[in-house]
Amino acid sequence: MKKILIISDGEVAEHFINRVIDTYTSENIYYVVQPKHKIYKNINASRFKFYEFDPTSLYKLANLLKMEFAQAIVVMDNPLDTEHTIKNIRSIKKQLRIIVLNKWNLKNEDQNVVLINSNEILSSRLLNYLPNVPVIAQNVGMGEGEIMEVLVPFGSSFVYKHIGVIEQKEWRIVAIYRNKKLIMPSRRRMIQPNDLLLLVGDPVVLKSVYIAIKRELGQFPEPFGSNLYLYLDMDLINFKTTEKLVSRTIFAHKKLGHNLIIRIVNPNNIDLIWKIKEFRDETVIIDIDYDGINQKNNFFNDIKKYHVGLVIVPNEIFDDYNMRTTLYEAHVPVLKIANKVLSSVKDASIILGDNRDLEKISSTIFDISAQMHLNIELYNYINEHQEAKEQVIEHYYNLSTIFSKNIKIIKDSENPIKKLKKKDDFIQILPFTKKLTQKKIYSLLSTDSERLYHKLDDNHQIFIPVQI
Repeated sequence: MKKILIISDGEVAEHFINRVIDTYTSENIYYVVQPKHKIYKNINASRFKFYEFDPTSLYKLANLLKMEFAQAIVVMDNPLDTEHTIKNIRSIKKQLRIIVLNKWNLKNEDQNVVLINSNEILSSRLLNYLPNVPVIAQNVGMGEGEIMEVLVPFGSSFVYKHIGVIEQKEWRIVAIYRNKKLIMPSRRRMIQPNDLLLLVGDPVVLKSVYIAIKRELGQFPEPFGSNLYLYLDMDLINFKTTEKLVSRTIFAHKKLGHNLIIRIVNPNNIDLIWKIKEFRDETVIIDIDYDGINQKNNFFNDIKKYHVGLVIVPNEIFDDYNMRTTLYEAHVPVLKIANKVLSSVKDASIILGDNRDLEKISSTIFDISAQMHLNIELYNYINEHQEAKEQVIEHYYNLSTIFSKNIKIIKDSENPIKKLKKKDDFIQILPFTKKLTQKKIYSLLSTDSERLYHKLDDNHQIFIPVQI
């Protein structure tokens, strides 16, 4: 049986004691000290003991402190009285844990004195009522944001996703509240509009997850980043097509918005550099690396420095094994521009595979398609296993209803890669997974359409990381 000392004075203290009376545990005995006697209803006399005296009196408090208390709670209206009471307790009980309601920004270096700032509690409670602000558990765990509650809006990128396909690294969906009922999550559970998700994880990661859940169409390249980034390594690119490449990049920049950074590495063609500089304006930044040292580290630094959400490269750079691996490690979408006019593209073409990765990146596909005014085509090769594909198709149909965007399902016994080779006005969108970093020679005998992405090298392609 634990003995708890409560020293109270004022209206807040009265409310607190009433709450304790309503919610107390039978394992505690409460010793309540008040300067003036107050009457409380529904008191269990065996669990509550009331004393009427001034707690700033060391002599009177000392008699009570002859007992062993597990904890003391101080809720008083006067800052001086509060400080004197803490000193009195500490002069007798050197290690007793003291919880103090702090309304005046008091300071105390004693590690066993916990100051509860009332202004922070009230402001954080009011903050919970603001729309589009995450609700963070204050009195559970560390209270630092590792437990979060998020309402899923109707147009969220998470709506109609199966929990099993959501990459949950350093965070988890631990509960779903739907129509005022608790639903335990499972891999096959599908998230619905207006679901209330309870999340647990690293506070920094949860902030990013919150942004991803609240994100609606028209935000790409968010949540990956804000700006576009064209990477030109002059040791790898074809000079004859570079000017057209930059023009096509500018077209994508105008469609998607945000700033564009053109990074030139290994500059060795002055005439070409001057032509590229002609594209510079308020939203287009030209950044030239003349040193050529630590290029990989510089690339990662640029991703952070410019808050890059989409990296744009020509075929030659993506074909380079080391560069492709670097692009994968950046965990940012990549637009690979081919030697074709980007403005003539009408369709976003997706080849369904035997995994669920396309469900993970579905909201990004819809977002890109909406901003670039593209139709969405799903190619279903019916000679392959269908179970996973049918679940992905169902997911895309659900999203098409939410986003009011039609999709076209093309079922065919002909290999979709061969079918797309006969087509010109499309951009292929596919998940950017580790298997794409393998050298091309290892995919020669593969039947995986993702590993055979290079078969459609003559067309524009967008590679989207499967992680948030």
